[in-house]
Amino acid sequence: MKALKLRPFVPSGGDYPRAVQFYTDLGFEKLFTSEELTIFKVDETEFHLQNFHNEELQNNYMLELCVEDLDAWWQHIQKAGIVEKYHLGAKAPQIQPYGKRAIHLIDPAGVLWHITE
Repeated sequence: MKALKLRPFVPSGGDYPRAVQFYTDLGFEKLFTSEELTIFKVDETEFHLQNFHNEELQNNYMLELCVEDLDAWWQHIQKAGIVEKYHLGAKAPQIQPYGKRAIHLIDPAGVLWHITE
C-alpha cells in the first residue's frame, strides 16, 4: 500500500467568495473553482475549500502547513495585509510548547492554521 497525498476538505464558513479570496491573497493557486468547491495548491500541497458552513466544526478545525521558510510566510502575510483585510487573529512565528516554530493564523471561517517549519 502506498499513499500519495492527503487533501483535506476545509470549510469556507458563511462567506465562500471571501474565503476563496483569502486563500488567493495568502498565496495559494486555484486549480479548480465552482460554486461548491475550490481546489487550492501551493508547491506540492493541495486542499479543497468546500462551500460549507458549520460553526462548531470550523471553530475546532486545525491544519498544519509545513513550510521551508517560516519568516518569508510571515513577511508575506504582513505585506499583503491579510490580518487587517480579513480582521483575523494571527500570531507571529514563535516556538510552541511541542517544539516547533509556528505562525498561528485563523482563517475567515475560524479554522486555525499552524504554519510551521
